[in-house]
Amino acid sequence: MVTETIRSWLPAAMTLLPLGVPALIYLVGKRSPRLRNFAVLVTSGAVLAFAAALYPMVRDGAVVVCSLGQIVAPLGVTFRVDVLSFFVVIVSAAIWFLVSLYSLAYMRDEHDQTRYYAFFLLTLSGAMGAFMAGDLFTLFLFFEIMSLPAYVLVIHDQTPQAMQAGLKYLFMTIAGSLAFFFGLVATHELGGTLSLSEVGIITSNSPLAKYTFIAFVAAFGMKAGMVPLHVWLSDAHPVAPSPASALLSGIMLKTGAYGLLRVIYSVFGVEFFRETGWASWLLAASAVTIILGSAVAITQNDLKRRLAYSSIGQMGYILLGMSLLTERALVGDIFHIFAHAVVKSCLFLCAGSIIKQTGKRDIRDFAGLGYRMPVTMGCFTLAALTITGIPPMNGFISEWELSLGAFEAGLPLYAVLLLLSSLMNAAYYLPVVISAFFVKPDTQRPGERAVDVPEPQSWWRGILSREAPPAMLVPVVLLAIGCVAFSLMPSNWPLRLSEMAARMLMGH
Repeated sequence: MVTETIRSWLPAAMTLLPLGVPALIYLVGKRSPRLRNFAVLVTSGAVLAFAAALYPMVRDGAVVVCSLGQIVAPLGVTFRVDVLSFFVVIVSAAIWFLVSLYSLAYMRDEHDQTRYYAFFLLTLSGAMGAFMAGDLFTLFLFFEIMSLPAYVLVIHDQTPQAMQAGLKYLFMTIAGSLAFFFGLVATHELGGTLSLSEVGIITSNSPLAKYTFIAFVAAFGMKAGMVPLHVWLSDAHPVAPSPASALLSGIMLKTGAYGLLRVIYSVFGVEFFRETGWASWLLAASAVTIILGSAVAITQNDLKRRLAYSSIGQMGYILLGMSLLTERALVGDIFHIFAHAVVKSCLFLCAGSIIKQTGKRDIRDFAGLGYRMPVTMGCFTLAALTITGIPPMNGFISEWELSLGAFEAGLPLYAVLLLLSSLMNAAYYLPVVISAFFVKPDTQRPGERAVDVPEPQSWWRGILSREAPPAMLVPVVLLAIGCVAFSLMPSNWPLRLSEMAARMLMGH
């Protein structure tokens, strides 16, 4: 099958614009905070607009390419946008824009805002470049541009806990980078190319090929939160500012999953991967990741730590989908990248609003919180039900496709595992919702702070005064709507793109 190739400057603009604006932010940040904030919002909005402009080119299966030339001969920077790249890019750009808007209000009284926004945009550049990489070298380069600035977001508060979590993240990132570099060199040695437009770069099941696969799993699995490489994640998410947590969980984890998808289906190819039996290793890792992440989440009382461990469990779904090696499982896998990105971004932004407005982060203190912040807790509830797998929301669709993929692969026990995980999801999300809406403040545990519940006649009149500022509330509401809106439409646009991407990866 011949694929049409279209040359465009859009991929370069989407990566270079947020890479260059941080210098401007540092120049004007302290003298003109309004201009700084405007530059951040315009930059993230421009990236979203550029991403949307790619759709007419890729919707019929064409590939958009862009080359920036050589950096270190013979290695250069090349972008290649197919339907899979476009899907993750448009989702990521939309969420990043909403988080940018949220940050303007959330960070208003925080220290070092200029530093935060500069590294915020550098991380955006790295994520966009990684998703659109046309070869492994470009992927490696932008993977680093994303990962290192994210360290500054993690340690932003500069508390002892933040610095310790940041140090763990930094060491894990460096270790993952070294593993990636080994895989990069070994792939070139075995296949003679690093281009991701090829399918089956490595075709010989040699010891070096196996070590190359292990190196890639270590590099991308660490970023994706795969057990046992997840140890940085549960510490980094709770200490980072909530908008940064939303991006770490909603977007950055997906770069690891995306990298593994490209390695399995482009570097090795599905048939070679099936013949080697390496998929069984990833299947085992995905099962452990799902169960461990969900089980530990149940034990956490800090809201952001609970959400962090939930992210680990949910990334296990994505690892499972790519390891089953069936087209139906891939549809669920790619759709769950979208579903989890929207849900977890919404949940972390809700957590940020709750912490900002009430100072509470221990879920045992949430009794009656739904009366004080009904919009925020309503959005939290919708997102929680989505990730639990309640129809017709996005989480149900991805779990349905993944379960059918497990049966298609002849592994029905993994469908049972998904059902067990849904039950565990309910066990750690529903108590938060029940406490917020159905437990009265006078039944709180001894010693906790009371929640101010307004009288019924003044409830609606006081909603906006008790909720987070509009710049924080609007992104939360839009993300909550995104949890269910597409599944209620006559044509589920994200599901259709997931099906197209799955067929492409399977070579159909």
